[in-house]
Amino acid sequence: MSGRALAWGCGAAVLVGLLALVPFAADDYRLSLAISILSYTVLATAWALFSGPTRYVSLATVAFFGIGAYAVAVLGEHNPWPLVLLAALGIGVAVALVVGLATLRLSGVYFVIFTFGLAELVRQLVTWYEVNRTRTLGRYVFLDIGPAQIYWQLLALAVMVFALGILIRRSRLGLALRVIGDDEAVARHVGVNTTRVKVALFTLSAAFMTVTGAVMAPRWTYIDPAIAFNPVVSFQVLIMALLGGAHRLYGPLLGVVPLTLLFDFLLARFPNHFIMMVGVAFLLIVYAIPQGIAGLLERALGKRR
Repeated sequence: MSGRALAWGCGAAVLVGLLALVPFAADDYRLSLAISILSYTVLATAWALFSGPTRYVSLATVAFFGIGAYAVAVLGEHNPWPLVLLAALGIGVAVALVVGLATLRLSGVYFVIFTFGLAELVRQLVTWYEVNRTRTLGRYVFLDIGPAQIYWQLLALAVMVFALGILIRRSRLGLALRVIGDDEAVARHVGVNTTRVKVALFTLSAAFMTVTGAVMAPRWTYIDPAIAFNPVVSFQVLIMALLGGAHRLYGPLLGVVPLTLLFDFLLARFPNHFIMMVGVAFLLIVYAIPQGIAGLLERALGKRR
Protein backbone atom coordinates (compact mmCIF):
# COMPACT_ATOMS: atom_id res chain seq x y z
CA MET A 1 0.00 0.00 0.00
CA SER A 2 1.35 3.42 -1.00
CA GLY A 3 1.81 6.22 1.51
CA ARG A 4 -0.97 8.21 -0.12
CA ALA A 5 -3.43 5.32 0.08
CA LEU A 6 -2.48 4.72 3.70
CA ALA A 7 -3.07 8.39 4.53
CA TRP A 8 -6.47 8.30 2.84
CA GLY A 9 -7.35 5.12 4.72
CA CYS A 10 -6.36 6.60 8.08
CA GLY A 11 -8.27 9.79 7.34
CA ALA A 12 -11.38 7.82 6.40
CA ALA A 13 -11.13 5.74 9.59
CA VAL A 14 -10.87 8.88 11.72
CA LEU A 15 -13.86 10.43 9.93
CA VAL A 16 -15.98 7.32 10.44
CA GLY A 17 -14.98 7.24 14.11
CA LEU A 18 -16.06 10.85 14.54
CA LEU A 19 -19.33 10.25 12.73
CA ALA A 20 -20.04 7.29 15.00
CA LEU A 21 -20.09 9.71 17.95
CA VAL A 22 -22.90 11.84 16.51
CA PRO A 23 -25.74 10.10 18.45
CA PHE A 24 -24.00 10.98 21.72
CA ALA A 25 -23.76 14.70 20.88
CA ALA A 26 -26.82 15.48 18.74
CA ASP A 27 -30.32 16.28 19.94
CA ASP A 28 -33.35 14.44 18.53
CA TYR A 29 -33.86 16.78 15.57
CA ARG A 30 -30.20 16.80 14.49
CA LEU A 31 -29.97 13.03 14.89
CA SER A 32 -33.08 12.65 12.72
CA LEU A 33 -31.48 14.90 10.11
CA ALA A 34 -28.24 12.89 10.28
CA ILE A 35 -30.23 9.68 9.73
CA SER A 36 -31.85 11.19 6.64
CA ILE A 37 -28.47 12.29 5.27
CA LEU A 38 -26.95 8.84 5.81
CA SER A 39 -29.93 7.00 4.31
CA TYR A 40 -29.88 9.15 1.17
CA THR A 41 -26.09 8.85 1.00
CA VAL A 42 -26.39 5.07 0.81
CA LEU A 43 -29.30 5.21 -1.66
CA ALA A 44 -27.70 7.80 -3.97
CA THR A 45 -24.27 6.16 -3.91
CA ALA A 46 -25.81 2.74 -4.58
CA TRP A 47 -27.77 4.29 -7.45
CA ALA A 48 -24.58 5.78 -8.86
CA LEU A 49 -22.72 2.45 -8.65
CA PHE A 50 -24.92 1.18 -11.48
CA SER A 51 -26.34 4.25 -13.21
CA GLY A 52 -23.19 6.37 -13.04
CA PRO A 53 -20.88 4.33 -15.29
CA THR A 54 -23.60 2.67 -17.44
CA ARG A 55 -25.71 5.85 -17.85
CA TYR A 56 -28.87 3.80 -17.35
CA VAL A 57 -31.22 6.13 -15.45
CA SER A 58 -33.16 4.01 -12.96
CA LEU A 59 -36.30 5.12 -11.11
CA ALA A 60 -36.65 1.77 -9.32
CA THR A 61 -34.97 2.93 -6.10
CA VAL A 62 -38.18 3.07 -4.10
CA ALA A 63 -39.25 -0.38 -5.30
CA PHE A 64 -36.32 -1.98 -3.47
CA PHE A 65 -36.43 0.48 -0.58
CA GLY A 66 -40.09 -0.40 -0.06
CA ILE A 67 -39.42 -4.13 -0.31
CA GLY A 68 -36.92 -3.83 2.53
CA ALA A 69 -39.30 -1.76 4.66
CA TYR A 70 -42.22 -4.13 4.12
CA ALA A 71 -40.10 -7.18 4.82
CA VAL A 72 -39.40 -5.71 8.26
CA ALA A 73 -43.07 -4.92 8.79
CA VAL A 74 -44.03 -8.52 8.01
CA LEU A 75 -41.13 -10.42 9.60
CA GLY A 76 -39.70 -8.08 12.22
CA GLU A 77 -41.94 -8.77 15.18
CA HIS A 78 -41.26 -12.50 15.51
CA ASN A 79 -37.70 -12.93 14.20
CA PRO A 80 -34.19 -11.83 15.25
CA TRP A 81 -33.10 -8.57 13.64
CA PRO A 82 -30.11 -10.02 11.74
CA LEU A 83 -32.37 -12.71 10.26
CA VAL A 84 -34.90 -10.06 9.22
CA LEU A 85 -32.19 -8.05 7.44
CA LEU A 86 -30.95 -11.18 5.67
CA ALA A 87 -34.49 -12.06 4.59
CA ALA A 88 -35.05 -8.54 3.26
CA LEU A 89 -31.72 -8.69 1.44
CA GLY A 90 -32.61 -12.05 -0.11
CA ILE A 91 -35.98 -10.82 -1.35
CA GLY A 92 -34.47 -7.66 -2.81
CA VAL A 93 -31.68 -9.55 -4.57
CA ALA A 94 -34.12 -12.10 -6.00
CA VAL A 95 -36.38 -9.37 -7.39
CA ALA A 96 -33.38 -7.47 -8.78
CA LEU A 97 -32.07 -10.57 -10.56
CA VAL A 98 -35.43 -11.30 -12.17
CA VAL A 99 -35.97 -7.67 -13.17
CA GLY A 100 -32.39 -7.26 -14.38
CA LEU A 101 -32.42 -10.38 -16.55
CA ALA A 102 -35.78 -9.42 -18.01
CA THR A 103 -35.25 -5.72 -18.68
CA LEU A 104 -31.59 -4.71 -18.91
CA ARG A 105 -31.68 -5.28 -22.64
CA LEU A 106 -33.75 -2.10 -22.71
CA SER A 107 -31.97 1.24 -22.78
CA GLY A 108 -32.63 4.94 -22.88
CA VAL A 109 -36.12 6.22 -22.21
CA TYR A 110 -37.56 2.69 -22.31
CA PHE A 111 -35.49 1.66 -19.30
CA VAL A 112 -36.46 4.83 -17.41
CA ILE A 113 -40.17 4.22 -18.05
CA PHE A 114 -39.93 0.56 -17.09
CA THR A 115 -38.15 1.21 -13.81
CA PHE A 116 -40.72 3.86 -12.88
CA GLY A 117 -43.48 1.39 -13.73
CA LEU A 118 -41.75 -1.32 -11.71
CA ALA A 119 -42.01 0.71 -8.52
CA GLU A 120 -45.70 1.33 -9.13
CA LEU A 121 -46.27 -2.35 -9.99
CA VAL A 122 -44.67 -3.51 -6.75
CA ARG A 123 -46.75 -1.01 -4.78
CA GLN A 124 -49.97 -2.20 -6.41
CA LEU A 125 -49.09 -5.87 -5.82
CA VAL A 126 -48.43 -5.22 -2.13
CA THR A 127 -51.67 -3.24 -1.86
CA TRP A 128 -53.65 -6.05 -3.54
CA TYR A 129 -52.13 -8.66 -1.24
CA GLU A 130 -52.82 -6.64 1.89
CA VAL A 131 -56.43 -5.89 0.96
CA ASN A 132 -57.35 -9.32 -0.38
CA ARG A 133 -55.30 -11.65 1.82
CA THR A 134 -54.68 -9.96 5.16
CA ARG A 135 -57.89 -7.86 4.94
CA THR A 136 -56.05 -4.76 6.09
CA LEU A 137 -53.91 -2.06 4.54
CA GLY A 138 -50.71 -1.24 6.37
CA ARG A 139 -48.85 -2.72 9.30
CA TYR A 140 -47.55 -1.49 12.63
CA VAL A 141 -43.84 -1.79 13.34
CA PHE A 142 -42.99 -2.20 17.00
CA LEU A 143 -39.30 -2.99 17.32
CA ASP A 144 -36.87 -2.10 20.09
CA ILE A 145 -34.52 -0.30 17.73
CA GLY A 146 -33.92 3.36 18.48
CA PRO A 147 -32.59 6.23 16.35
CA ALA A 148 -29.01 5.67 17.51
CA GLN A 149 -29.03 2.03 16.34
CA ILE A 150 -30.58 3.07 13.02
CA TYR A 151 -27.88 5.72 12.59
CA TRP A 152 -25.03 3.29 13.29
CA GLN A 153 -26.43 0.68 10.91
CA LEU A 154 -26.76 3.28 8.17
CA LEU A 155 -23.21 4.46 8.84
CA ALA A 156 -22.00 0.88 8.42
CA LEU A 157 -23.92 0.61 5.14
CA ALA A 158 -22.39 3.88 3.94
CA VAL A 159 -18.88 2.61 4.68
CA MET A 160 -19.65 -0.65 2.88
CA VAL A 161 -21.09 0.99 -0.24
CA PHE A 162 -18.10 3.36 -0.54
CA ALA A 163 -15.62 0.52 0.00
CA LEU A 164 -17.39 -1.63 -2.58
CA GLY A 165 -17.47 1.28 -5.00
CA ILE A 166 -13.71 1.77 -4.69
CA LEU A 167 -13.08 -1.93 -5.29
CA ILE A 168 -15.38 -2.05 -8.31
CA ARG A 169 -13.90 1.04 -9.96
CA ARG A 170 -10.40 -0.44 -9.66
CA SER A 171 -11.45 -3.84 -11.03
CA ARG A 172 -12.10 -5.27 -14.49
CA LEU A 173 -15.80 -5.04 -13.70
CA GLY A 174 -15.50 -1.28 -13.31
CA LEU A 175 -13.65 -1.03 -16.62
CA ALA A 176 -16.35 -3.09 -18.32
CA LEU A 177 -19.03 -0.76 -16.90
CA ARG A 178 -17.26 2.31 -18.24
CA VAL A 179 -16.95 0.75 -21.69
CA ILE A 180 -20.66 -0.06 -21.62
CA GLY A 181 -21.43 3.54 -20.67
CA ASP A 182 -19.30 4.89 -23.54
CA ASP A 183 -20.67 2.53 -26.20
CA GLU A 184 -22.46 -0.72 -25.41
CA ALA A 185 -22.08 -2.05 -28.94
CA VAL A 186 -18.30 -1.62 -28.72
CA ALA A 187 -18.31 -3.36 -25.33
CA ARG A 188 -20.01 -6.39 -26.86
CA HIS A 189 -17.58 -6.44 -29.78
CA VAL A 190 -14.54 -6.50 -27.47
CA GLY A 191 -15.91 -9.49 -25.56
CA VAL A 192 -17.71 -7.90 -22.60
CA ASN A 193 -20.74 -9.89 -21.47
CA THR A 194 -22.84 -6.76 -21.12
CA THR A 195 -25.93 -8.50 -19.76
CA ARG A 196 -24.00 -10.26 -16.99
CA VAL A 197 -22.12 -7.09 -16.00
CA LYS A 198 -25.25 -4.93 -15.92
CA VAL A 199 -27.27 -7.50 -13.97
CA ALA A 200 -24.46 -7.93 -11.43
CA LEU A 201 -24.19 -4.18 -10.72
CA PHE A 202 -27.95 -3.64 -10.80
CA THR A 203 -28.34 -6.40 -8.20
CA LEU A 204 -25.58 -5.01 -5.97
CA SER A 205 -27.14 -1.57 -6.16
CA ALA A 206 -30.59 -2.97 -5.33
CA ALA A 207 -29.17 -4.92 -2.38
CA PHE A 208 -28.00 -1.73 -0.66
CA MET A 209 -31.32 0.00 -1.39
CA THR A 210 -33.27 -2.91 0.07
CA VAL A 211 -31.25 -3.10 3.27
CA THR A 212 -31.51 0.67 3.66
CA GLY A 213 -35.29 0.39 3.52
CA ALA A 214 -35.18 -2.40 6.10
CA VAL A 215 -32.96 -0.39 8.45
CA MET A 216 -35.19 2.67 8.12
CA ALA A 217 -38.44 0.77 8.77
CA PRO A 218 -38.30 0.90 12.62
CA ARG A 219 -38.19 4.69 12.31
CA TRP A 220 -41.90 4.54 11.52
CA THR A 221 -44.47 2.93 13.79
CA TYR A 222 -46.81 2.37 10.86
CA ILE A 223 -46.10 1.42 7.25
CA ASP A 224 -48.47 1.17 4.32
CA PRO A 225 -47.75 0.91 0.56
CA ALA A 226 -48.12 4.67 0.04
CA ILE A 227 -45.39 5.32 2.64
CA ALA A 228 -43.01 2.49 1.74
CA PHE A 229 -43.28 2.94 -2.05
CA ASN A 230 -43.50 6.73 -2.24
CA PRO A 231 -42.18 7.61 -5.74
CA VAL A 232 -40.74 10.88 -4.42
CA VAL A 233 -37.90 8.83 -2.90
CA SER A 234 -36.73 7.70 -6.35
CA PHE A 235 -36.79 11.24 -7.71
CA GLN A 236 -34.99 12.66 -4.68
CA VAL A 237 -32.23 10.06 -5.01
CA LEU A 238 -31.91 10.82 -8.73
CA ILE A 239 -31.73 14.58 -8.11
CA MET A 240 -29.16 14.19 -5.34
CA ALA A 241 -26.93 11.94 -7.45
CA LEU A 242 -27.13 14.26 -10.46
CA LEU A 243 -26.45 17.38 -8.41
CA GLY A 244 -23.36 15.86 -6.82
CA GLY A 245 -22.15 14.12 -9.96
CA ALA A 246 -22.91 10.44 -10.58
CA HIS A 247 -19.67 9.94 -12.54
CA ARG A 248 -17.61 10.07 -9.33
CA LEU A 249 -18.02 7.83 -6.28
CA TYR A 250 -17.96 10.78 -3.91
CA GLY A 251 -20.26 12.81 -6.17
CA PRO A 252 -23.66 11.78 -4.75
CA LEU A 253 -22.53 12.83 -1.26
CA LEU A 254 -21.99 16.37 -2.56
CA GLY A 255 -25.62 16.43 -3.60
CA VAL A 256 -27.12 14.58 -0.64
CA VAL A 257 -26.06 16.99 2.11
CA PRO A 258 -27.32 20.29 0.64
CA LEU A 259 -30.49 18.80 -0.83
CA THR A 260 -31.43 16.92 2.34
CA LEU A 261 -31.18 20.19 4.24
CA LEU A 262 -33.10 22.04 1.52
CA PHE A 263 -35.85 19.42 1.27
CA ASP A 264 -36.21 19.36 5.05
CA PHE A 265 -36.69 23.14 5.01
CA LEU A 266 -39.16 23.07 2.12
CA LEU A 267 -41.20 20.16 3.48
CA ALA A 268 -41.58 21.89 6.84
CA ARG A 269 -42.66 25.22 5.36
CA PHE A 270 -44.32 24.34 2.04
CA PRO A 271 -45.77 20.81 2.47
CA ASN A 272 -48.49 21.35 -0.15
CA HIS A 273 -46.03 22.49 -2.81
CA PHE A 274 -43.12 20.18 -2.01
CA ILE A 275 -43.50 17.90 -5.06
CA MET A 276 -43.62 20.88 -7.40
CA MET A 277 -40.44 22.27 -5.84
CA VAL A 278 -38.69 18.91 -6.26
CA GLY A 279 -39.56 19.05 -9.96
CA VAL A 280 -38.19 22.58 -10.27
CA ALA A 281 -34.98 21.52 -8.52
CA PHE A 282 -34.60 18.62 -10.97
CA LEU A 283 -34.97 20.91 -14.00
CA LEU A 284 -32.50 23.44 -12.64
CA ILE A 285 -29.89 20.78 -11.90
CA VAL A 286 -30.20 19.11 -15.31
CA TYR A 287 -29.88 22.35 -17.25
CA ALA A 288 -27.55 24.37 -15.03
CA ILE A 289 -25.15 21.70 -13.68
CA PRO A 290 -25.20 18.72 -16.10
CA GLN A 291 -21.91 17.34 -14.73
CA GLY A 292 -22.83 18.00 -11.09
CA ILE A 293 -20.81 19.66 -8.37
CA ALA A 294 -18.02 17.11 -8.85
CA GLY A 295 -17.71 18.20 -12.48
CA LEU A 296 -17.51 21.87 -11.47
CA LEU A 297 -14.80 21.09 -8.91
CA GLU A 298 -12.79 19.10 -11.44
CA ARG A 299 -12.96 21.89 -14.01
CA ALA A 300 -11.98 24.49 -11.40
CA LEU A 301 -8.99 22.43 -10.26
CA GLY A 302 -8.01 21.76 -13.87
CA LYS A 303 -7.93 25.48 -14.68
CA ARG A 304 -5.74 26.19 -11.67
CA ARG A 305 -3.22 23.64 -12.86
